[in-house]
Amino acid sequence: MSIDAAINEMMKAPSELAVSVILYEVPVTFGGTAAELPLIVVWLIAAGLFFTFYLRFISLRGFKHAFDLVRGKYSDPNCKGEVSHFQALATALSGTVGLGNIAGVAVAITLGGPGAAFWMVVAGFLGMSLKFAECLLGVKYRIENADGTVSGGAMYYLSRGLPEVHPALMWPGKIMAVLFAICCVGGAIGGGNMFQVNQAYQQMVNVSGGSETWLAHNAWAFGLFMAVLTGVVIIGGMKTIARVTEKLVPIMCGLYLIAGFVIIFVNIHNVPAALALIVTSAFAPQAVAGGIIGAIVAGFRRAAFSNEAGFGSAAIAHSAVKTKEPVTEGLVALLEPFIDTIIICTMTALVIVVSGVYQEAGVDGVTLTSHAFATVLPWFPKVLAIVVFLFAYSTMISWSYYGNKAWFYLFGENKAMDLLYKLLFCSATVVGATMSLGNVIDFSDSMMFAMSIFNIIALYILAGVIKRELNSYWSRYKAGAFTPGR
Repeated sequence: MSIDAAINEMMKAPSELAVSVILYEVPVTFGGTAAELPLIVVWLIAAGLFFTFYLRFISLRGFKHAFDLVRGKYSDPNCKGEVSHFQALATALSGTVGLGNIAGVAVAITLGGPGAAFWMVVAGFLGMSLKFAECLLGVKYRIENADGTVSGGAMYYLSRGLPEVHPALMWPGKIMAVLFAICCVGGAIGGGNMFQVNQAYQQMVNVSGGSETWLAHNAWAFGLFMAVLTGVVIIGGMKTIARVTEKLVPIMCGLYLIAGFVIIFVNIHNVPAALALIVTSAFAPQAVAGGIIGAIVAGFRRAAFSNEAGFGSAAIAHSAVKTKEPVTEGLVALLEPFIDTIIICTMTALVIVVSGVYQEAGVDGVTLTSHAFATVLPWFPKVLAIVVFLFAYSTMISWSYYGNKAWFYLFGENKAMDLLYKLLFCSATVVGATMSLGNVIDFSDSMMFAMSIFNIIALYILAGVIKRELNSYWSRYKAGAFTPGR
């Protein structure tokens, strides 16, 4: 048995166990069609709907102000924190704009048909309010360390915020904070690392000659290369990661969108029919296995994996921002699902549908998207390979930071624990390259969706705090209390 096969076999059982518990499904019937509905997807949809209405569509009324904040119009460099609004957004985006936007969309369409793309957009819109809520809390309950760095995220508003609502919630909050941190470490290793390197490796094999090449039988070598490249950046901590991501994110997103526009332009005559197919398939009971429920589940599950709204992960990056107003970073954060899901994922879906490759049998993940690119120019998959590599790399360095902060919460912040975590993370990069796509997706989804259980409980309990902070800030903003440059 090869090294790749041995590692993959070793990870099969943990992946199956995790998915059976965390992604537990119940049978449902809708429109005469039977389907399996993961309860965790219902949990995320309900939370997205609640906060969208409870916060009176902050995703719409705060949209313009969010862009002003990112541009630095109201920034105060004297506030405590480590990074600017733009750097925080870029770091969080580099964690969400990853292979979920390329391979994840392809998986959603393979499982749920073209209609899954429609539900991904819906999930992105609902996710904007969730991102606002969790990142607001991340800044409000963050702590400042002795060395001037800050630590924040769901583990802190679980342990520090819940007791403010009621003293009896102190121990439940602490216990859930620990459980969240454990899942966050697992999510960093799974979705933020293994899935990314796995799909980057698949695309590299695709463009380098396929199954006959040396690389195709030595995935561990590509994983080792990515591990070294990731380790070079993550050693420097949040400020180094932010400096890299603020340059990397605009380049990689721009390159991908330009390439996507080329595909769509060449197939411009197919665009109206493709959009009609996406919308009608979203509501067609017999569209795919599981009917409309199957399309909704595929769309919401992959959208959640892509933009991480409700997971609480992005709050870790946004907590490092320089601001004294928690609401400002909540507003900046709501742009993430818009850029990640509504723009980039929709671009991917259109590329796959207008090119017609979604009808190919036996092809999924990044390979399906690669086939769509190849329909225009034979060398276009090489452009995609560059984008895939950048998407994967940027996600890995951001998620390494998320996992690191969760690791410190569990074991304390010291050099020995820091080194141990980074060795573990980089070792997982090698393992992820060798695993099959199914095992990687199951393990990644399980860990990341588990984070949402504890995070959303905190959001519900602290909903009153979120609304008071928003109302206070919004009334002052409308009264002109904040002037540009401050």
